[in-house]
Amino acid sequence: MSESTPPPRSTPRGGTRHVVVIGGGPAAHRFVEAIVSRGADGMSLTVISEENYLPYDRVNLGKALLHEIDLSLGEAALWEDERLRLLVGTRAVRLDLRSREVHIADGTVLPYDDLVLATGSDASRLPFPGADHAHVYRTLEDVHRLKRSISQLGRRLGRKPRVVVIGGGLLGIEAAAGALELGAESAVVNRSGWLMNAQLDEGAGQALGRLIAGKGFAVHTGTSPTAVLSDDNAVTGVQLADGRILAADLVVAAVGITPRDELARRANDDALGLGEEQPFGLGPRGGVVISEDCSTGVPGVWAVGEVACYDGECVGLVAPANTMAEVVADRLHGGTAVFPGFDTATKLKLSGVDVASFGDAFATAPGALEIVYADPARGVYQKIVTTDDARTLLGGVFVGDAEPYQGLRPLLGRELPAEPGAFLTAAGGGAAPETELPDDAILCSCNNVSVGSIRDVVGGCGACEGVAPVQELGELKSCTRAGTQCGSCVPMLKKLLEKELHKAGVTVSKALCEHFELSRQELYDSIRVLRLISFEDVLHRYGSGTGCDICKPTVANILASQNNAYVLDSGRGTLQDTNDRALANMQKDGSYSVVPRIPGGEITPEKLAVIAAVAQKYKLYTKITGGQRIDLFGARLEQLPEIWKELIDAGMESGQAYGKSLRTVKSCVGSSWCRYGVQDSVGMAIRLELRYRGLRSPHKLKLGVSGCARECAEARGKDVGVIATADGWNLYVGGNGGATPAHAQLLAQDLDDETLISYIDRYFMYYIRTADRLQRTARWQEELDGGLDHVRQVVVEDSLGIASELESAMAQHVESYEDEWAATLKDPERLRRFRSFVNAPDAVDGSIVHVTERDQIRPATASEKVSLGVSIPVRAPGRGAEA
Repeated sequence: MSESTPPPRSTPRGGTRHVVVIGGGPAAHRFVEAIVSRGADGMSLTVISEENYLPYDRVNLGKALLHEIDLSLGEAALWEDERLRLLVGTRAVRLDLRSREVHIADGTVLPYDDLVLATGSDASRLPFPGADHAHVYRTLEDVHRLKRSISQLGRRLGRKPRVVVIGGGLLGIEAAAGALELGAESAVVNRSGWLMNAQLDEGAGQALGRLIAGKGFAVHTGTSPTAVLSDDNAVTGVQLADGRILAADLVVAAVGITPRDELARRANDDALGLGEEQPFGLGPRGGVVISEDCSTGVPGVWAVGEVACYDGECVGLVAPANTMAEVVADRLHGGTAVFPGFDTATKLKLSGVDVASFGDAFATAPGALEIVYADPARGVYQKIVTTDDARTLLGGVFVGDAEPYQGLRPLLGRELPAEPGAFLTAAGGGAAPETELPDDAILCSCNNVSVGSIRDVVGGCGACEGVAPVQELGELKSCTRAGTQCGSCVPMLKKLLEKELHKAGVTVSKALCEHFELSRQELYDSIRVLRLISFEDVLHRYGSGTGCDICKPTVANILASQNNAYVLDSGRGTLQDTNDRALANMQKDGSYSVVPRIPGGEITPEKLAVIAAVAQKYKLYTKITGGQRIDLFGARLEQLPEIWKELIDAGMESGQAYGKSLRTVKSCVGSSWCRYGVQDSVGMAIRLELRYRGLRSPHKLKLGVSGCARECAEARGKDVGVIATADGWNLYVGGNGGATPAHAQLLAQDLDDETLISYIDRYFMYYIRTADRLQRTARWQEELDGGLDHVRQVVVEDSLGIASELESAMAQHVESYEDEWAATLKDPERLRRFRSFVNAPDAVDGSIVHVTERDQIRPATASEKVSLGVSIPVRAPGRGAEA
């Protein structure tokens, strides 16, 4: 033990070391587990809990608000150990530090050799009139009480109860979301100018507010409540500092936590009464002060969790509480573990609202850089904080699209494997770079589980009976405890499991995620056979839980590829990627780009004139894309329908540059003009683009048609490449550009027009049905058993006997195609999605400027924005989606 840690009694009572734990929450539970796992021989543990429950998971209280669910931590069999005693519904009232005894409310006295304070915290109370009428949201009993109250109010009032939640932090938002799901009207009041201000910067907080408002909440920020109003003990409203009154039938206070340090305070008072020095140090905002070994300075007394004040702070997060519990367990077994400080990474668990924050989220480190992508109108914000050389990761904030959080969180404090902008997935529309995590990186911060320990378990679990490799996600979670609490690391855990099993030559489970045991292919077939049309139907029949950021967009993609229904109807909008939700490409400055379809690159002068007129009217920057189209940059959200209408009236439609679908069919001029051309490549490109437009797939699709072997259309760099010969067409498949370029491979040659199209039909539909999520055709083709030969057998030789079925499915797509821009303009309800903030200006706001020397429009530089009086929250190098 360290010199600062007092030794236990030299002679434990009866030869047994008595350890008493006050508190029955997650920190206490983790401490008991840690003691038992290290071997509790010679010890007896008594746990005193005020609540009438086994220790339960407070992280997931929101689930208990909506469903009857068992939140008990670990296995109930733990408490059957004869060395353990759990006293529920019991309250400790006083500590006798001289005699090393704990006095219980019923008069019982418990002696101890070591005492662990794990008393947690209480919900802070409102400091103004009417506070006693407010509910709190902290314990399981609080949740049950709130649920009963909302139900009773609804019956008594004969309408939706109006619930106002005071506090816009994690618990406040979860409480408001739960009330909404229970049939109430929900409003959130937050004193700061944005939600979750303790974890998010202003840009992220504003994006979160946009998402919350979209779910049906009312959000009131930048104002403080001053009173809870009531009439004859019935709540009627909340008075705000700005003079407004919010009507309310029920008020929930979620304004923070107050450490439960009353036992230490009473011990201090007892010492003062005896003229002695106060034994416990208390933090500036409460809590029992601890050193790095979690000792309190009082012989034999330790503190863990929310009651423990370290470096002047008490933090209400599960990860540091677990770490403290492990430190004390290690110390009681003669170890030298120390508490490394608070890990404040958080992830909001709210359906349809993706939020994560970790590390130096506010860029407080000297020289810290902030690399940002923001789409405020759609509620998407991604920020990575690095050192001034843009190499070492210091933190990050993600709202609306938190996919990068999974891979970045273990790299905190390490050098990034790629330039920071590559991890801003919302900007580029693709996946983050693949990362080989080092063994000492922490994958699960809640339980402090390293990547190396997970690899060891996958190789052969020595902690369990036998040494067989772990092959299932559930088994891996059970052995390592990774992913068993907040769950935010589960996607990364699954990915690591699959990679390690693949290295070992073990067949990997194809389960889509922890919510669906089926693979994407199996899920696709099941949805197709049963003709399911909603995520809820799919989840009810084949899944569990509420879904995640893996399965939601995957199911949305499957539904879109099968049903050809408008992608944002029937609740599918919340499942889609950000680009799909806007039916346009989001750019780094918060504006959008519009790409009308130009089949095969062929366009009339009249349509060119319309594009030019639209660009001039809306002051848009124009750019010829690599796919022979014209991209119009700089449109605001509310301008999109106006722009679409003008283009549609001129005979154009959506180019779907925003979707996981067909992008372009590139062509050369072919035999119509070129002296080398042997086939009409333009005509074929137009035919193919009009046939496959709108086709949803696991990833974006690009085609190319070259009129001769000179290959001016670069067809072999495309998912499907068509190259003319004197005898017909050669068909190449599986080519991709991007981070891992691949040349397409020859599938069949000298094909006539109809055979060529039938083979492409089969190839695309087979890929759509069998590829994994976000898998390009090149990788899919490589990973098929048999590779290109297998593809040839299925597509050309019809080895599976499904050729006619695949062609029929494609024909159905062609017949049911509808332009999404036109569909939006027809429906006023759909058009509501394309409103910006209520107070959005009509004029160009200075985020783009006119470049006189090139007579063009481009994004404003930082210095130009300053000169125009435009606010610049952070630097934001990024990139738009490839058209």
